[in-house]
Amino acid sequence: MVGMERAGKSQETVTARQAGLVACTRCTRAWPLGTESCGRCGAVLVSRDTKSLQRVWAFWIVGLMCYIPANTYSMLRTRQLFDVQESTIIGGAVELAEYGSIGVAAIILIASVLIPIGKFWAVAFLALSVQRGSIAGGHHRKLWLYEVVEYIGRWSMIDIFVVAILSALVQLQGLVSITPGPAAFFFALSVIFTMLSAQAFDPRMIWDTQSEDPQPEEDEKAPANV
Repeated sequence: MVGMERAGKSQETVTARQAGLVACTRCTRAWPLGTESCGRCGAVLVSRDTKSLQRVWAFWIVGLMCYIPANTYSMLRTRQLFDVQESTIIGGAVELAEYGSIGVAAIILIASVLIPIGKFWAVAFLALSVQRGSIAGGHHRKLWLYEVVEYIGRWSMIDIFVVAILSALVQLQGLVSITPGPAAFFFALSVIFTMLSAQAFDPRMIWDTQSEDPQPEEDEKAPANV
């Protein structure tokens, strides 16, 4: 991005498109607008992905549909002799807290409940703000929110890792055994589709809403510092 400083005014951001450039989404190399492919990695150059929001909402809806059974079905099935106990995500975290593993229970609740819900909200907020051309919240904060969602997305699988470890370690034939419940499958699908939804979002569209900001006439005469 190119910045323009004005006396007594806040800094305005000029997008790469306005500067006549297009960036490669694979290697981040910038090329003159109109270049068809990246000369460094060979990727196709597109200034804006016009179908980005369609894929975002498609993955987002499927992820949300999978997240509902992930919290209602059992995540773990524990067999003790002739007794079978089934635990949901929240129920399993509560049981861990009752046994004194408060830290592990807190990690599971944060990674399996708070983070997925936060990701659903963040992706929906970004998509809606682009669709409606909303400038509320600021472009830099929206870009920061997108980067946070991209970074923490992989950590949502921690509950699946816990289930896999318990299933592998606790296998005392005839006495105790732990197996994954149907919620594990739906939870994994929910995480995958929400990650795909975030990756399908084109963050460059965030900067297109700034064209709706009212600009005073003297701003047009301000020199640009590249």
